[in-house]
Order: sequence, then structure tokens, then C-alpha cells
Amino acid sequence: MAFDFKKEYKEFYMPGKKPEIVNVPRANYIAVRGKGDPNEEGGAYQQAVSILYAVAYTLKMSYKTDHKIEGFIEYVVPPLEGFWWQDGMEGVDYTDKSSFNWISVIRLPDFISKADFDWAVETATKKKKLDCSAAEYLTIEEGLCVQIMHLGPFDDEPATVAQMDAYLKEHGYANDLSMDRLHHEIYLSDARKVAPEKWKTVIRHPIKKA
Repeated sequence: MAFDFKKEYKEFYMPGKKPEIVNVPRANYIAVRGKGDPNEEGGAYQQAVSILYAVAYTLKMSYKTDHKIEGFIEYVVPPLEGFWWQDGMEGVDYTDKSSFNWISVIRLPDFISKADFDWAVETATKKKKLDCSAAEYLTIEEGLCVQIMHLGPFDDEPATVAQMDAYLKEHGYANDLSMDRLHHEIYLSDARKVAPEKWKTVIRHPIKKA
């Protein structure tokens, strides 16, 4: 059986519909940074996602090539994730998507090194005829966070975030959003195949003791 992050680390990928506090350890990611409306057809965000999956699947299938990764085990490519912010603002204004800054990411298994990553970027660029040079090997340690499973369209997220904020206040915590600790989403549904009212998105915010 291929290793599946969602099943092995349910506490980080499958939270309940009520807010909960987690301590998220350091992890490595394929990352592409950008700015602008994620819904723009053929825009920077959609290009970034294409690059992420090109590199991710090149690494996943590396065992069928001459490039051997030390400690490799077969695994399921983890879900797409995103870190989001808007300049000069705490939280997220969903009505002004053109002002979004984002780091779009896919998690990497721990056995994949920077050298393996560099090989995959070069290989994906050649084989898929797609410039993957914007991809970076990024390590993130989120630490103490509050998270929840949001059901429904992204534009309905403010009501879910309000639940998280109320929970923090009640339990003696406060949001700790900054340029180093960002609004984080994990996308568990394929938006092309699932109706918006059924979309599942993990929302995660960095926190501190109030």
C-alpha cells in the first residue's frame, strides 16, 4: 500500500467541523509564489498549480527512472495547499481576490532531499515542456495553530473563520498572523469534479496564548 499523508496524519488533514488546536511540525514542500486572483483563467495561480503537480508527479514516479532516491517508498501525492495574505491587512478580504499574495504548495515526503527536488525540476521542465524554474524547496514550521474543516465554497469561509476566532477567545488564545505565519488552506476536493457546496477545505491559522 502506498503511503498516504491524509490517512497517516489525520490530525493535520482531517479535522472535525469544530475548531481544534494542533501543533504542526516542520515539513518540506514544493512551493511556487505569486500574486493575483486564483480564479483567473490561465493566470499565475493556475500556472503555479501546473508546475507544482509536474514536479510532484516527477518525484512520485522517480522509482521508474535512473534517479534513485535514498529511502524511497511509494506514496500518494499529498493535496494542494496554499498560504494566503494581502498587503497591509490582517486576515483575508475575500471580495478583493486580485490583491491576494500566495504561496501554493504540495508537501514532500521527508526522504526527498533538495538534490532530488532539483533533479525533478530539471526533469519535469524537459519532459513536460513546462518551465518549472519557479518551483522552490521550502521548509515551513507552523507550530501552534487552530484548524477546522470548512464545507462549501471558499467565499463562505468568513463564517467558519469567525467560529475559529470565537473558539480562541473562549480558550485563552489569539490569532498570530504575520508575514512569517500565514492563513493556510488545504484543499481536499477536486474543484473541477465536486460541486462547490461539497468542497472540503482545511482552514488553519497560527495562534499564541492570549
